[in-house]
Amino acid sequence: MTKGLIGKKLGMTQIFSDEGVSVPVTVIEVEPSVVIQKKTTKTDGYDALQLGYGRIKQRNVTKALQGHFKKADKGLFRVLREFNMDPDGCEAGQELNADMFAPGDYVDVVGTTKGKGFAGVIKRHGFHGGRATHGSMFHRAPGSIGASADPSRVFKGTKLPGHMGSARKTVQNLLVWAVRPEMNVILVRGAVPGSKNGYVLIKQAIKKGQ
Repeated sequence: MTKGLIGKKLGMTQIFSDEGVSVPVTVIEVEPSVVIQKKTTKTDGYDALQLGYGRIKQRNVTKALQGHFKKADKGLFRVLREFNMDPDGCEAGQELNADMFAPGDYVDVVGTTKGKGFAGVIKRHGFHGGRATHGSMFHRAPGSIGASADPSRVFKGTKLPGHMGSARKTVQNLLVWAVRPEMNVILVRGAVPGSKNGYVLIKQAIKKGQ
């Protein structure tokens, strides 16, 4: 069965292994994720679990979502996400905790990267730029983009200045270093996408054996 939880990135720190080696870890808060809806092949055409995370006030939720959350009868939630998980053995209202994962597991973490605003090609795509010598007049510009009378357009996907960051990103095969259910915290070795207090999805790694 594929495993998954919703969490919130608290930040990074370091812990020391038994050999005294410093290990950089990301601290992810995983308050119990609540099963809001079971989706099955018979009723929806596919198997999945819809989870809710982060309780909020009623005034911040539309009436349509209030009715949806009422079926689970566990409160109202800020984040609602689907996971490709086997719904057998789970019921609406059930809570999934940090102990779903164990030290030594490998996970894929999905988050939204930090927004960088409008950026040029050197920062956004790693262009080298022109010479910095006297009279060059070509320093940080993108240069020729190769379009002429034929085809008289710029090809899609051309590396140009534009909005940088604030995109969905998945980091694969991160090692779960420690799980602390009493604190609702999972420590993952390495960095995960996003800023502090950003919401992330923790999924069982699809490329690494458990």
